[in-house]
Amino acid sequence: MIICKKISAVRDIVKEQRGQGRSIALVPTMGYLHEGHLTLVEEARKSGAFVVMSIFVNPLQFGPNEDFARYPRDLERDAKKAEGAGVDLIFNPEVEEMYPAKNLTHVEVDELGDSLCGASRPGHFRGVTTVVSKLFHIVQPDRAYFGQKDYQQYLIICQMVKDLNFPIEVIGVPIVREEDGLALSSRNIYLSPEQRAEALVLQRSLGEAENWFRQGERSALTIEERIKELIRNESSGEIDYVEIRSAENLHRVEQIEGKIFIALAVRFGSTRLIDNKVLEGM
Repeated sequence: MIICKKISAVRDIVKEQRGQGRSIALVPTMGYLHEGHLTLVEEARKSGAFVVMSIFVNPLQFGPNEDFARYPRDLERDAKKAEGAGVDLIFNPEVEEMYPAKNLTHVEVDELGDSLCGASRPGHFRGVTTVVSKLFHIVQPDRAYFGQKDYQQYLIICQMVKDLNFPIEVIGVPIVREEDGLALSSRNIYLSPEQRAEALVLQRSLGEAENWFRQGERSALTIEERIKELIRNESSGEIDYVEIRSAENLHRVEQIEGKIFIALAVRFGSTRLIDNKVLEGM
């Protein structure tokens, strides 16, 4: 496995691999790898592609009071996990390599990025789409793999690729959970044992929401309020949002029909966790 810090080196290696007839797969990450990331690699390897993993904590997607400085970083640990999973190349640039001067150009997807995490974290998705577009230009992959725990981000990336004519197939991979049901996240390490136990209410409430839906409840507002009540009754978590939206375009829905997306964001102490479930209506 190769570790590159420079854009020029990545481009040279990718060009060489293409010359040998190989396709290129990209797995963008911010590091501190867990099984969710490694599942993306597993999916990427199925095509026989040369697998590039980016490990870059992108400052553009963090707000002024967010956890950029303390976001977990451990390249040695990550490299061992990535190599074991079959990554061929890690691109681990310094901030100065990606942004050598003040960035005056940004990529922004309207509408899809205005709600949910976009409303709670202004500028977040502009930072995501800007860095992902840069990675796409640097690596020029045939396919790129994204976890659907960040379902809103996945839809935004798909829209960006469509609108900007990137010749890339974006592949969404289902949420990977720990044995007890907590969605895997690099930020889970911030949780105290008590907060970690309380955070299980997220997956539990999504399961209850599905039950209510299967039992015939079709009012989005009713299910949202029931989820909020369950979270408040069973944890000390501070709710950021609980919303049901179209899984196709993130529009608000009143009556559930078609494919919908139940989205949660809840803070446990200073740690903000997200989770979701996609359901097919009738």
